[in-house]
Amino acid sequence: MKLKLSDCASIAEVVGAIAIVISLIYVGIQVSDSTRAVRSATANATSTAISVWYSDIGTNPQASEVFLRGIGNPESLTAAETVQFIFLMHGLFFQYQGAYYLGEEGTLDTELQRSLVYTLLGVREQPGFLMYWEQRGSLFQPSFKAFVDHLIAHGDTNMEIERFYRQADSD
Repeated sequence: MKLKLSDCASIAEVVGAIAIVISLIYVGIQVSDSTRAVRSATANATSTAISVWYSDIGTNPQASEVFLRGIGNPESLTAAETVQFIFLMHGLFFQYQGAYYLGEEGTLDTELQRSLVYTLLGVREQPGFLMYWEQRGSLFQPSFKAFVDHLIAHGDTNMEIERFYRQADSD
């Protein structure tokens, strides 16, 4: 049985179509793997940046003292300590804002984003946090500012963290 040229062309089209479908499946798998890798790297970078901030404060007794007094009783700080407290908070909030936007675009895992929000809920009623946010909140992107303003107005305080700051302030 001899195949006509048109028959060969039809077979080639079918084979080509199958090859395209296989290629698309392969590309879909690669994109999925790439997405997972990006999400993992993003979560790691976000966690690392915030962990470094906490470690820097936690391993520096003077910075720890300024932060704890500043969060609980900002009026007790000297002018220089107030500047240091504002810088400490501002550095942390740049990290929070970055994490917020990564979460909004779906790059940051929602569990990690929720964990970060939970830490914010621990300070939402602290005088130093409120002082900082009143002074510096307008420097952040409008949607992040609205998000934090909503947490301040309507969030449920994370009592475990809040209790830690209250206890540290009384020491």
